[in-house]
Amino acid sequence: MRIGQNPAKYLNEVAKPQHITVAVLNYIPFQSGFYTEMKDVLTACLENIKANTDLPYDLMVFDNGSCEEIQQYLLQLHRQGLIQYLILSDKNLGKGGAWNMILAAAPGEIIAYADNDVLFYKGWLSRSVQLLETFPKVGMVTARPFRTKEEYYTSTLKWAQATPEVKLESGKLLPWQTFLEFNLSLGASEDEIKKSYEETSDMRLTYQGVSAFAGSSHWQFVSYKSVLAQFLPFEMDKPMGQVRRLDQMMNDAGYLRLMVSDPLAMNMSNTLPAELRRSTEQVTAAHPKGARQRFLELAPVKRLLLGLYDRIFRWYYGK
Repeated sequence: MRIGQNPAKYLNEVAKPQHITVAVLNYIPFQSGFYTEMKDVLTACLENIKANTDLPYDLMVFDNGSCEEIQQYLLQLHRQGLIQYLILSDKNLGKGGAWNMILAAAPGEIIAYADNDVLFYKGWLSRSVQLLETFPKVGMVTARPFRTKEEYYTSTLKWAQATPEVKLESGKLLPWQTFLEFNLSLGASEDEIKKSYEETSDMRLTYQGVSAFAGSSHWQFVSYKSVLAQFLPFEMDKPMGQVRRLDQMMNDAGYLRLMVSDPLAMNMSNTLPAELRRSTEQVTAAHPKGARQRFLELAPVKRLLLGLYDRIFRWYYGK
């Protein structure tokens, strides 16, 4: 038998989600080896979203089976109000499985997606939305220009070439330092990067007074939820390595894939960038590293041990 009436019946209004959902996918299975600095990287990602996002938004975090310590950390941020929507998975669903849940559950009409190692700078969201709302039939906008494979933005070029109002430029339009910084974060050597810079080129479009580079990427993008819904569900049979399917499907469906004209986001990978590391090092300066730690951080030793660590990880967790 019911006792009394549910007080919720007497509420006159309920909270409404923001027009934009910023969604972050996180996976930190343990805090050693490759993942030693990943909690700091995740923290930098979330703190810079808060500091540098210039449009109203809700923050959603999907945790894809991280260790207990990381999930407790995210719960703490949720209780503090930094995270509005938090989804915790007890297993790794892979990126495709996580995207299926994130892109379907995000309440905003615009979804700004990011991996957990993206560092944002001021204006990243408003500049991305500007492209989304200025150019026609935009599928994805990434908040940093870099060079991607032309096969993934052929529809963008086709539209630009067929539209008289578009100014289309080709050449070495991306500054060398901007190109170098991003590719170093992917683990490439400077010699490899120089060769790539000389052998490839950029495509820049200007439409209604707004410039953008052709291309975008699955590691960070802004898109309409209604557009992303057309490609759900994602069927990926591996946790990683197949994420370019979204890039390809967007292009095949005739959507534009664009990047803002200057770097407003950065890939941190699994280590903090130098400007963030300095503040961390100042805190620990009073505690110098011991001889063992200095030995372990020698480049040849570190490369050998991390290579062995990676091999062991693949034996246990790979297929």
